[in-house]
Amino acid sequence: MNQSIRFDVMTIFPEMFDIIHAGGVVGRALEKQLFKLNTWNPRDYTTDNRKTVDDRAYGGGPGMVMMVEPLEKTLQAIKALQGNAGLVVLLSPQGKVFNQDLAQDLLSHEQITMICGRYEAVDQRFIDRNVDLEISLGDFVLSGGEIAAMAIIDTMARLIPGVLGDKDSALQDSFMEGLLDHPHYTRPENYENSFVPGVLLGGNHAIIEDWRREQSLLATQKSRPDLIEVARKKGLLSKKDELFLKSIGT
Repeated sequence: MNQSIRFDVMTIFPEMFDIIHAGGVVGRALEKQLFKLNTWNPRDYTTDNRKTVDDRAYGGGPGMVMMVEPLEKTLQAIKALQGNAGLVVLLSPQGKVFNQDLAQDLLSHEQITMICGRYEAVDQRFIDRNVDLEISLGDFVLSGGEIAAMAIIDTMARLIPGVLGDKDSALQDSFMEGLLDHPHYTRPENYENSFVPGVLLGGNHAIIEDWRREQSLLATQKSRPDLIEVARKKGLLSKKDELFLKSIGT
């Protein structure tokens, strides 16, 4: 896992990424330079007075299309200053769906350049000439790639050693072992006659871990049964897991 990854984000709304600096564990990690983040505005690499980055689509149809030249000039500027552009990623509904496994895989790269599309689309010639990977957050459409880029950066940053206060926190997140997370509880023990499960109060960590695993399996079977099958195919389920699933009728 690379621990000094740099994100270069191409966006016509660089101010949106100020939120990453604003606070929280990821903001603090950025201040400590556990990862790096730069934004690049394609409007800065245009030659006309209006700083045009889009135009009407050939063949007609609604919406505007982001032009090749401003995007390529921005990418060239990144390469000139940074030495390369690393893995070039386009945030796109046509892309591979992002998940925790992909987040971990992407951490092997020292640099990732993300292109945040806007308007109707990005000129296909830019994609064909420059993009290594297209990524989607899911089967829905956003106004642009900025929110998707921020979600990906946040997800990946959490996996970098030193970002979270407890090194084991990320290991307990949903999807890290192919399943959803188990329920969590904190003080008070009794809130308006709603109690913390007694198993968590006994101090027997082996029993607690078994309970948490069962609760994770229950939550996954209830909300995302498809993940059970994926985990099974990947060999992530133990014999004990399978016996428990059988006991609840799955």
